[in-house]
Amino acid sequence: MLNRKALFFDIDGTIWDINNNICDSTVRAIRKLRERGCLTFICSGRSRAYITNPKLLELGFDGIISGCGTMIEYNGETVFYHNMEKEFADYVIGTVRKYGFKPILEGREYLYFDDEDFAGDVYGEKLRRELGDRLKTIKDNDYDIVKLSCATIGVTVDECKKELGDFFEFIIHNERVVEMVPKGFSKATGIKYICDMLNISLENTYAFGDSANDMEMLKIAGKSIVMGNGTDDVKAIADYVTTAVNDDGIWNACRFFNLI
Repeated sequence: MLNRKALFFDIDGTIWDINNNICDSTVRAIRKLRERGCLTFICSGRSRAYITNPKLLELGFDGIISGCGTMIEYNGETVFYHNMEKEFADYVIGTVRKYGFKPILEGREYLYFDDEDFAGDVYGEKLRRELGDRLKTIKDNDYDIVKLSCATIGVTVDECKKELGDFFEFIIHNERVVEMVPKGFSKATGIKYICDMLNISLENTYAFGDSANDMEMLKIAGKSIVMGNGTDDVKAIADYVTTAVNDDGIWNACRFFNLI
């Protein structure tokens, strides 16, 4: 498979917009890519429990890299999975709470947060609406998790980072949200795992993203594509900046690189 091409797509802001709308041209692009023998993968910071939307999965991807490389699936089979030991997870939860963070634990089957932390919160309501039974509380459940995200409104991240920085990469999206990914894992490690497993050259990979947690995969891929709605920091390292997610961005990039 050395000459076969593989494409890796972030979800939010790349495959779909904030309202989970997917362009018709994106659907056509994924279909044409696969017809031409390209492999297509979701490559997301979302843990697997939060990648269940039927219209997303029905696009027909060959595999899913979830949780920033902590879980990898190919042809419907799990080929890699790394979770946190429960004792360590308990320590991490206690530590982030000590610094005023409000944690969302992200796992293979479920996401977990405590209702009082997200009462009236727009994102909390979105999770409740979209996850249903896949959303549980932290305090009343055992949990199997791969990473976490935290609401950080009105708190300082630096002190928590000093205590946990040896164990986690802190991806600071803005003053409200920080994503905490175990050291040694990223979307890039997920891409490398797939390429090693399938004997695909990294030169034949294409990564599509729009924000900070896409940085590593954009750097490792043979070609990096950033959506027109992407942040300036990732646009600065892109091989190609395409149009926005709702303006045929994926289709236009695939056409630019003669993939479809």
